[in-house]
Amino acid sequence: MSILFIAAYILISLEHKIKINKAATALVTGMLLWTIYIFISPGIVPQHHEEAFKFYLSENDVLRELSLKEQTVSFVENYQLIEHVGDVAEIVFFLLGAMAVVELIDMHCGFSLITDRITTRNRKKLLWILVIISFFLSAIIDNLTTAIVMVTLLNKIIADKNERWLFASVVIIASNSGGAWSPIGDVTTILLWVKGTVTPIKLMEYVFIPSLVSVIIPLLMVSRSLHGEIPVMTDEHKHKMRHDEIIDQRRKITVLVMGISGLLMVPIFKNFTNLPPFVAIMLVLGTLWIITDLMYRRIPDNIPFHLRAASLIKRIDLPTLLFFMGILLAVAAIQEAGGLLALSKFLETKFNNIYTINIVIGFLSAIVDNVPLVAAALGLYPLVDSSTLSTISDPTFMAYFVPDGIYWHFLTYCAGVGGSLLIIGSAAGVVVMGIEKIHFIWYLKKISLMALLGYLGGAAAFILEVFLIHGRL
Repeated sequence: MSILFIAAYILISLEHKIKINKAATALVTGMLLWTIYIFISPGIVPQHHEEAFKFYLSENDVLRELSLKEQTVSFVENYQLIEHVGDVAEIVFFLLGAMAVVELIDMHCGFSLITDRITTRNRKKLLWILVIISFFLSAIIDNLTTAIVMVTLLNKIIADKNERWLFASVVIIASNSGGAWSPIGDVTTILLWVKGTVTPIKLMEYVFIPSLVSVIIPLLMVSRSLHGEIPVMTDEHKHKMRHDEIIDQRRKITVLVMGISGLLMVPIFKNFTNLPPFVAIMLVLGTLWIITDLMYRRIPDNIPFHLRAASLIKRIDLPTLLFFMGILLAVAAIQEAGGLLALSKFLETKFNNIYTINIVIGFLSAIVDNVPLVAAALGLYPLVDSSTLSTISDPTFMAYFVPDGIYWHFLTYCAGVGGSLLIIGSAAGVVVMGIEKIHFIWYLKKISLMALLGYLGGAAAFILEVFLIHGRL
């Protein structure tokens, strides 16, 4: 299964050379891995999922008379696969909703209200402005939505494709780094927060400076190569990008304010209701859908049809959603087969140091999805109760694993920022790759080294911060 996944990863990276869409490769890989897993499940499930398997059998008496193969097939089919499909669906639905909301705003020229106020055409100043906005906005909403918003803005400002790719790549880094120091900025930070390993204030205290360093380093490197001003887009190019037949200022402001407000309300909704974020984003999309339909209720359908939500849903990048689904299901199959657990145990054996382990996890998060990696990392060490720490045989070492312990905060940084090393290493990168059609190899050649230096620089800043401020390593 691991060999098949690696082979698929190579094909995805060579998409533009072999002319096979990465979504097709990801879908085939995901489905094949689950097919292989269900055939080998009798040799894996009873050992790797002993407690869950026993509980499943106890809840389904009819299975007790069946063979082990039939029992494990039922367990994989009706418990494990369904659970992962639900998890993947949450992410895909959230992605769908966020892309649709941003597209609605964009189609109504809402972002022009912002871009028209960015008067500087100086390349360096513009890059700094966009990166600072991305870094802080991703902590308020999330890195995925921020990347979508900022890349949409770039399409309004920069006409040259290669230059836009460069700016978009730095936005990916800023979005991922910004999401790492906030409990609601990334899926992994939400996971660690919900599990009780980190709290919002301490997370920001430990991770903000390293995250900022991880952005500043590549930002300075890119800035050195930028000179002069960006050419003003021609009216012809603007017209090709978006129609503007009936969109008055009132409609622009209404859709922009409602859309951005809705996006900002997503984490608040999650905090108050504990419902998955996709519920909130779909509520926002549905509300915007109603509002825009009401805007055009007295206008013939054929005139503003391209502005209606029903029309723009067809414009959503379905291949990107399918790619995301295939990759997540592929990683889930490897996880259930014990591959990620074996990897985590290998890391614990070979690198019995919390800093080294987390740095390696950061590298791995650039290749595979960081959510199952963080889930596996959570199982490496137990969450230690602070009140019982003194009774443990090695309290000094185990203090790393109390709530708000150094291990958990460094894991948050590495898993979030490490995804920037490759363009397919994060949801933000995957989405921007789909929107801008950025080539995997181009990002690897132009951006990965800068992202790596930023990642290692931030990691060094974290260790130095722990030593100077907290007086320990």
